[in-house]
Amino acid sequence: MTRAKGRGKKRDRFVSFIAGSSMAGIALGVAALIIVMSVMNGFQVDVRDRMLSVLPHIQLFNPQVDAVSALEDWQNLASEAEKNPEVVGASAFVASSGMLARGNVLKGVEIRGLDPANEGKVSELPDQIIRGSLDSLQPGTFNMVIGQTLANQMGVNVGDTLLVMSPQGSINPAGFTPRMRQFTISGIFSSGHYEYDSSLAFIAARDGAVLFRNMGLAGVRLKVKDMLEAPEVANQLMFSLPQGIVARDWTQDNRTWFAAVKTEKRMMFLILALIIAVAAFNLLSSLVMAVKDKQSDIAILRTLGASPAEVARIFLVQGSLIGIVGTFMGVFLGCLVAYNIDVIIPFIENLFGIHFLDPSIYFVSQLPSHPEISDITAVGLTSLVLSILATLYPSWRASRLQPAEVLRHD
Repeated sequence: MTRAKGRGKKRDRFVSFIAGSSMAGIALGVAALIIVMSVMNGFQVDVRDRMLSVLPHIQLFNPQVDAVSALEDWQNLASEAEKNPEVVGASAFVASSGMLARGNVLKGVEIRGLDPANEGKVSELPDQIIRGSLDSLQPGTFNMVIGQTLANQMGVNVGDTLLVMSPQGSINPAGFTPRMRQFTISGIFSSGHYEYDSSLAFIAARDGAVLFRNMGLAGVRLKVKDMLEAPEVANQLMFSLPQGIVARDWTQDNRTWFAAVKTEKRMMFLILALIIAVAAFNLLSSLVMAVKDKQSDIAILRTLGASPAEVARIFLVQGSLIGIVGTFMGVFLGCLVAYNIDVIIPFIENLFGIHFLDPSIYFVSQLPSHPEISDITAVGLTSLVLSILATLYPSWRASRLQPAEVLRHD
């Protein structure tokens, strides 16, 4: 009798251990999913903000008008656009592709013509100048401001010259000759985004119009109050501006990148949700073992008048409680880490003498985190649903036990 009681206690402890491990697994899975989703959001927000520190929220241009003519009318177009209450800044621009040459080094870049007097209204470029000055981009000077990475690749510094080749040229008996012009490096900027620091060059808008003529786009760059509302503002401007004006917002220029990030985030959610699914299967197995271990007790309850639904409810409540407690523990742990990752990661780095993000490889040196309530809610609901589903089969199996069959074998 004593030996049987000892075995029963051991079985109870083992079932409790399995239930506890299921709860811990659910908590760890929920926490991991919240932390990873928050870090991915942080990277997306950080990259987006760095991009929009250089790129405009909205560009207005007429593709049928040459750059010189478009620049002559940019102030009238800007005045019309600024009637929209969401628009907070406007400046002229010219954009085209070109080739930079110095010695034997050739580099294809995006060349943007701008108005330094108004550029601060639409971008953070004036604050990103690390050498030289943006005000040096005056019409007729043929000065140029390039990114720090591009300057290192070309081996140039402030005061050096570069040869700029336009895709537009002339055809003569010797073949096609591109239009070329020598520019002087008058400034170097650093946006913190490798792609832009290595492939963007800025010149005066008038110089760009003269250089590119019919090959470049020219118009107005706009900044809006809320960058996320730029697509809606662009649609409003399309209806209010003269016929032929195209309004292109920043999401259209970077559609592929944002689609890739959204797909990656969705797949990461599905992959990490498998951790919660595994914990839910552990919960299912622990409840099945509990039903098997408590067959005699279930039979006694049935003989005392408990209905099958009441027996099923016991195991349903037990399994749901494990899932609910595990989920809330995971949400608490995940939010604790996600909202304090800027403190936790440096502490771990200093403690072990390591660095997770090498600034020479990644364009960020700190691990960003941006928790979103919608993601936290989705993770919590997914965990609760999987936990409740895991309790259905054991509860149904407990309700189907026949007291006479169980007691006969005991």
